[in-house]
Amino acid sequence: MAGVSRRAFALAALSTLTMAAPGSAAPAGRPHRPGRPHRPGRPRRAATEMRGMWLATVSNRDWPSRTGLSASDQRKELTALLDKAVHYRLNAVMFQVRPTADAFWPSPYEPWSQYLTGTQGKNPGWDPLGVAVEEAHARGLQLHAWFNPYRIANNTDPGKLVSSHPARKHPDWVVPYGGKLYYNPGIPAVRTFVEQAILDAVTKYPVDAVHFDDYFYPYPVAGQTFDDDAAYDAHGGDFSSRAAWRRDNIDKLVTEIAAGIKELRPGTRFGISPFAVWRNATTDSRGSDTRAGVETYDDLYADTRKWVQKNWIDYIVPQVYWQIGNSAADYAKVVDWWAGVAEGSGTRLYIGEALYQAGAAGAAPAWQDPAELSRHLTLAGQYPQVGGHVYFAAKDVVADPIGAMSRVVADHYPQPALPPG
Repeated sequence: MAGVSRRAFALAALSTLTMAAPGSAAPAGRPHRPGRPHRPGRPRRAATEMRGMWLATVSNRDWPSRTGLSASDQRKELTALLDKAVHYRLNAVMFQVRPTADAFWPSPYEPWSQYLTGTQGKNPGWDPLGVAVEEAHARGLQLHAWFNPYRIANNTDPGKLVSSHPARKHPDWVVPYGGKLYYNPGIPAVRTFVEQAILDAVTKYPVDAVHFDDYFYPYPVAGQTFDDDAAYDAHGGDFSSRAAWRRDNIDKLVTEIAAGIKELRPGTRFGISPFAVWRNATTDSRGSDTRAGVETYDDLYADTRKWVQKNWIDYIVPQVYWQIGNSAADYAKVVDWWAGVAEGSGTRLYIGEALYQAGAAGAAPAWQDPAELSRHLTLAGQYPQVGGHVYFAAKDVVADPIGAMSRVVADHYPQPALPPG
């Protein structure tokens, strides 16, 4: 999620959902597209399944706890989070290493992240990504390097970027929008640069996967326009609409990153964790039985369904951050829809889980029940297409709000499981 924290935008998206037009429903006569769960019976269990957690670094959400810690203290905090993942019988960590066009490794393309030292471009005295890969693997954990492709800064002042920042050297690449700065996805040179910056980490480190979250074109901001007129005039002539051109820009990023990974490190996978609603059924009969205020296809220009069905990515983790029975986006209905999309595709399906909602002030009553999250796994376990779950996020795994994570482990993770290969 964009902005100060992914949680804030997840909550904002939830608010948008609940404000969607009441009474909307799937068109009459639309056939249900089931994900073909096992019914009835006990949820299936496998010796191999995804049990992941996101470890967010943007604005020091999960790690490091604050800027300016010594290299030794940063490393201790990081390894403590990895130890906690092992404690809860998890087997993968999605480690955010490029939150705002910066780097958690010595990159020749971008500056050191400000979230390490408090000063963008300042060497922290160690290599967080290199150490994270080594320490994760020593514990039997996969390390998925998590990159945000286009976000530059959580403010609109280029002068706050280090003087050597590529965004200052190429101001024509930058679009201010919604109080933030973004690279323009419609400029081919931007896409080339972003791909080079990401693939540098793949070249240097044996990461188990490259991971994107839900940020492509930014989430809509009321009353504001993402100004890509010049890029569209220069590069959009072959497309029927600006929306089709924007989707093609993101499709190119996805396919080119996938190709680059396979060339540089064939064993490394590529996964994406999108906002969970591709399109509502009221917009498109192929969509989900939801009434979301945001649709990735139309608002973020991310055709997530196509990526799965064309097997452009190795895995997908839709952020199904709603409770069972949510009136606008029911966890059960969204999981069912994704199971149907993934069936026979060759793309593995894992479900993104909103651990941060458990016990949170202002969350729906269902989230005050420690068993809600466990019920999610029971429900999803009925679908053979669902190969595991990923929890947002590391700080909440450690805090274990209202015992929800402990309940998941007790009910569903009695033994360790191998991560998907």
